[in-house]
Amino acid sequence: MNKNRKSQKGFTLILSLVLLLVMSLMGGALIVISSTDHQSNNTSDEYQQTFYVAEHALIEAEKYLINEMIGPWVDPIRDQATLPTPGAGASTEELEAHTNYMDELRAKAVANGGFARHTDASAPWPIGRGIPINIETLRDTACANSFRNLVRDNSGNVLVAVQQENWNFGELIEPILVSEGASNAEIEHMQRYRWEYFAINVGSSTFKGAGTSLKKTSTNVQRQGTAYKLYGCGYLMPKGTDLDDFDDPEILIPLESLVILSS
Repeated sequence: MNKNRKSQKGFTLILSLVLLLVMSLMGGALIVISSTDHQSNNTSDEYQQTFYVAEHALIEAEKYLINEMIGPWVDPIRDQATLPTPGAGASTEELEAHTNYMDELRAKAVANGGFARHTDASAPWPIGRGIPINIETLRDTACANSFRNLVRDNSGNVLVAVQQENWNFGELIEPILVSEGASNAEIEHMQRYRWEYFAINVGSSTFKGAGTSLKKTSTNVQRQGTAYKLYGCGYLMPKGTDLDDFDDPEILIPLESLVILSS
């Protein structure tokens, strides 16, 4: 009898150790699975946010083109040198007209936070208001290299109407984050998101506007327009990246679209 009891006590000890080991392994596995799921969710959120930043880049590209066509916003005092001025030998009427135009811009700027639309189209774009054309060579960036369908010349260059690089999404929304009481860590994390865009004038195209007015009539209007291919990228830079560094993004999402603007 005593021998059986002793053997049973030994078996109970071994069984307890085995169960403890199994429970420890299960607990460790659950911790690993939970950590992996958390990291996966964070990565998914980062990809989603980068996608939204890329969409924002396309919106900014379209806004730029529209502003250039209807008149870009300028500071009439700071940007006065970039505004068209009468050349040597200008007539008295031309000098007077330019002075009146500048006075008008300054008056509008006072009532509009220091900015006014530069609507003078007497000088060709990009000095004056006009239709952006391909006058700039596309610079070599991670965003530009992510598009394989760009038409290049014999030298391997691509001409674009505009290219804007390394705009910081975190700095754009920082006033909102601060007003919502976001921590410094959250603000620094959002500053890792950057965007870039460029646009290519692909030629004339038919602009069609359709809609129904408040009257009992409907309209279908076709007129000549200009087509642009818009390319935008959202970046997520690695932790600790300088604000002026955008060469090696951790996540890069490229998007493109086509818009036709009325001429």
